[in-house]
Amino acid sequence: MLRYIFILLCLSTTSSEAQSVKIIQSTYLFEKAPFAACHASTLVDLGKGKIMAAWFGGKQEGNKGVTIWTAVKNRNKWTAPKAVADGIVNDTTRFACWNPVLFKSSNGTLTLHYKIGPNPREWWAAYKTSADDGRTWSEAVKLPDGFLGPIKNKPVQLDRNTILYPSSTESLDEKVWSIHLEKSDNRNNNWKKIKINCDTFGVIQPSILSYSNGKLQLLCRSRQNVIVESWSADGGKNWSKLTATGLPNPNSGSDAVTLKDGRQLLIYNPLTAGKNWWEGRSILKLAISKDGKTWKDIYTLENHLKGEYSYPAIIQDKNGHVHLSYTAERKKIKYVMLDLIN
Repeated sequence: MLRYIFILLCLSTTSSEAQSVKIIQSTYLFEKAPFAACHASTLVDLGKGKIMAAWFGGKQEGNKGVTIWTAVKNRNKWTAPKAVADGIVNDTTRFACWNPVLFKSSNGTLTLHYKIGPNPREWWAAYKTSADDGRTWSEAVKLPDGFLGPIKNKPVQLDRNTILYPSSTESLDEKVWSIHLEKSDNRNNNWKKIKINCDTFGVIQPSILSYSNGKLQLLCRSRQNVIVESWSADGGKNWSKLTATGLPNPNSGSDAVTLKDGRQLLIYNPLTAGKNWWEGRSILKLAISKDGKTWKDIYTLENHLKGEYSYPAIIQDKNGHVHLSYTAERKKIKYVMLDLIN
């Protein structure tokens, strides 16, 4: 009986939320693929109606054969998955690839950031660039020692020549999680690091939001069952003490985007963590805010009693359409295109 009531309640909530969203397309990036498992998708607007996605795929997360794959949507159809980066070091050494992040700067350069290594505590950062929207890519370039680039979520371009990257680290003993920011110019040079005090929470994988008054906000994954925030009033040079938002977080990645009308849109799992790492990832929602403080759920993308629908990415294209992607049971990547009605 309790389960029946729970399902009815969720369906009722979904129905009322759906009034704010118009789904234009909902599909998977692929139906069949040359890998058994996939995770950590990212999206970028290429212009002229084209969207590129990237993710890592292989036998399973962490397997040395895991590589970075891409696909492009053109006229509502996705191209077949294409492997574009691997973790081959030499003839005898190979590591897994992790967490691709796509970004196109104002000078037209498309960059694919990703990680290589045995695990998230010991990985290092590399990137490839493309001058033709991903048809061809440069050789891999390793970031300077001590820099990781964007860990999961997209960077933002602050001005013509400054890109700000949301980053984080995990200690070797897995006890300490910390966020920080990194900056480069629009040619992926002149890297600098911005420290953030993380004494109060264990946090990773921030996303960056911007406001008309010049403020910036970070929203972070935490181990404390809540999305954690920090604010900057000086263009990202200094950041406030980490504080808890009112948004639940089951130790799962989220992503957010600042919309053209100034509102903020968040995609997240609105539950708390369970006994196992995947518990709490069976429901996935969209929430919206005008000020970054008060959030309202407006759409339910996934609603299940169990399963994993997680690690989302979200962008808005030049025409105002919202695009998002996320892992579906580690077997596929789901893609949704939508418009906000109000």
